[in-house]
Amino acid sequence: MGIEFVSLSLDEVVGTMPVAGNRQPFGLLHGGANAVLAETLGSTLSALHALPDRFPVGLELACTHHRSATEGLVTGVARPIHVGRSTSTTEIVITDAEGRRTCTAKLTCLHRDTRPSGF
Repeated sequence: MGIEFVSLSLDEVVGTMPVAGNRQPFGLLHGGANAVLAETLGSTLSALHALPDRFPVGLELACTHHRSATEGLVTGVARPIHVGRSTSTTEIVITDAEGRRTCTAKLTCLHRDTRPSGF
């Protein structure tokens, strides 16, 4: 996927992803790639808040695709909407190289008491 983190804080997680290599058959950035970027950034933000005592796992992801991207990098910015003991909800805004919003996503994570297997 080529996702790279730009910055990480409790208030915001920023990352980029290339369009190249993540296109659907018609040459546009694949909607599933937007979802992967959104969940990566949102889950990371949840982890910053929950770890080491609790372990976030994705519960629900919703993506609205506003416009297509065909080249360059897209940038995702994840910001918390709600951070609680058992859940967190994050808004992730993805923009193209010109700063135009291409996707808005919302991720809700469950904060588990037990470590997921393989972690």
